[in-house]
Amino acid sequence: MTEGLTWTVYDADTMTQAEIYGEVLCRLGEKNEKIVGLSADLAKSTKIGKFGDRFPERFFNVGIAEQNLFGIAAGLAKSGLIPFVSTMAAFAAMRAAEQVRTDICYQNLNCKIIATHAGTSFGAAGTTHHCTEDIAIMRSFANMTVIVPADGIETANAVKACVEYPGPVYIRIGRGFEPRFYENEEYGFKIGKAIEIVQGTDITLICCGITVLQAFEAARFLKEKDGLSVRVLNMHTIKPLDEEAVRKAVEETRRIITFEDHNIHGGLGSAVADVIASSGKGCAFTKVGIPDCYCEVGYPEDLYSYYNLDTDGIIKKVRETMGKDFEEDEDWEDEV
Repeated sequence: MTEGLTWTVYDADTMTQAEIYGEVLCRLGEKNEKIVGLSADLAKSTKIGKFGDRFPERFFNVGIAEQNLFGIAAGLAKSGLIPFVSTMAAFAAMRAAEQVRTDICYQNLNCKIIATHAGTSFGAAGTTHHCTEDIAIMRSFANMTVIVPADGIETANAVKACVEYPGPVYIRIGRGFEPRFYENEEYGFKIGKAIEIVQGTDITLICCGITVLQAFEAARFLKEKDGLSVRVLNMHTIKPLDEEAVRKAVEETRRIITFEDHNIHGGLGSAVADVIASSGKGCAFTKVGIPDCYCEVGYPEDLYSYYNLDTDGIIKKVRETMGKDFEEDEDWEDEV
C-alpha cells in the first residue's frame, strides 16, 4: 500500500489522479507536520480539500487569487514549512507564472505545485481551460523540477518522492478518470530516471502522462502485426531529463518518437531533441503532440485521437517513421 492507504490497486480504477493525490497527501501530513496545503477556491476540484478536512489548521484557501496563492506559499516555505499548492495547470503555469518564477524558483523554495486539469484533459471546457504550454513554461524556470505521472499510481509515487526532494517541484496531472497503467507502486520510480516499460531495438517511443499506456498498447500491437521491436520509455520526469536513456536509445534504435499531451514546442519532444542534438549523433526523430495551434474543443478521448496520441495514432506514426531512410552504418563521424 502507498503510505498506509486503505485502497487497493483495483480502487485506483475508480479514483482520479487528483483523488489519489489527496489521499496520499493526507497520509504524508500525518507523518510530517511541516506539510501545509493551499488552494485558490478549487479545493474540491483539485482534491486537496481532503487535506483541508483532515488538517484545517494547516490548510489555507486564499480565494480566487492565484498570484497571491503562490506568494503566500513562498512565505510559508521561507518559514520552514512544505507548501503543497493545488490549482488548475492553466492558472499555475500562466496566470501566476511571474510569482512561480520570482517568488518561488528564484529563491529555490521548497514548494510543491500539484497542477490538475493539465493538457487537454479538460477538453470540453474550451481553450481557456486547456493547458498545453505548461511543461515548456515550467521547465524554463531555473531550479524547477517537472514531473508528468503516467497514472494515479505514479502520481502517488511522485507526491511521496517530492516531499524529500529539495526545491520547487511541478507535478502535472489530469482532470478525470485517466486509465491506470501500473499494477502497483513497486516498479522503481525515481525522480529524474526514465522507466523502460518495453524493451526494443527497432524504434524508441518516449512518452509521458496519458501517452504511456497508449504507447505500451501500440508496441504490443506492432510486435504482433508488424514484427517490430518497439522500445517504450516512460519519461515521467521532464526536468531533470534522463539524458542517458535518450542517448542509449539513439545508439541502439536510431529512431525516436516522442508523444505528449502538450504543444510540440518546448515540452518533452524539445527536451529530447536537445539531448539528441548535443550527442552529435543522428537519428530519425519525430515529435508528436499538439501542433503549433490552440487545441480543438472536445472530449479528451476524441482529442487524443485527433492529435495521434491514442494507440491508433501512435501505430500510424511508428509506421511512418520506420519508412524514413538514414545511414545505418556504425560510423558516427559522418553523421556530425
